[in-house]
Amino acid sequence: MGGARRLSLLMLTCLAACSTVEGSPTGVPTTTTTPPVVTTTAPSTTTIPPTTPVPPTTTTAVGQQSAGWTITVYYTAVESFHSGERKRVRGCPKIDCANGSDDLGSYPADFVEAVESEGTGRTASGKYLNWSHDSGFWLDTAPRDTNGGVLEPFVSAAADGLPKGARVKIVSCGQTDVCAKFRSASWVIKDSFTPGLGGTKHIDLYLGEENGPRFTESAWYTTFTQAVLLIG
Repeated sequence: MGGARRLSLLMLTCLAACSTVEGSPTGVPTTTTTPPVVTTTAPSTTTIPPTTPVPPTTTTAVGQQSAGWTITVYYTAVESFHSGERKRVRGCPKIDCANGSDDLGSYPADFVEAVESEGTGRTASGKYLNWSHDSGFWLDTAPRDTNGGVLEPFVSAAADGLPKGARVKIVSCGQTDVCAKFRSASWVIKDSFTPGLGGTKHIDLYLGEENGPRFTESAWYTTFTQAVLLIG
């Protein structure tokens, strides 16, 4: 699931159908069909066979449909939706730096945890607290992808084994509203998994900003298996 992995930012200078709602992932509606009952913060998992018979493929060749994919999601945490004991963070005050030790301020501990899991968070000041496994924390003006570009809700995606810039359409992932939104979007491979956390036929889709407290218990924070992708 998205919370179990982190994206790697290789800094350039150094080394997410619906209306937008403030504090919401771009294109993510703030009201959806009733999400499944969740008793823990663990993400829901939907396993639905492809609606269109597609023979499994052993490669991810461009221009072909490919079945048997796992879809996970990641997002930008929002400080105002988090609370509790505050934790001081040290790192870099700007992007062209790595593994710094400057005081970047104190934030709710669960917000910091979400940033480390998802890679980025919008602070109360409007700045972004970003994190990558190879550079630590830094303050920025935007959430970043692996190339230092700005993450785009319902566009940016990560997948091992697919070239940067490859365009991906979700052909089948089930009958839920979330799946329908994923199918309507045009995804582009712009990001990367932290080494060892991706794997064969695993795609991670960027939703944008979380749209409320306990976002990881919502229908949006989900996993689909046996999905069919068109890689073009």
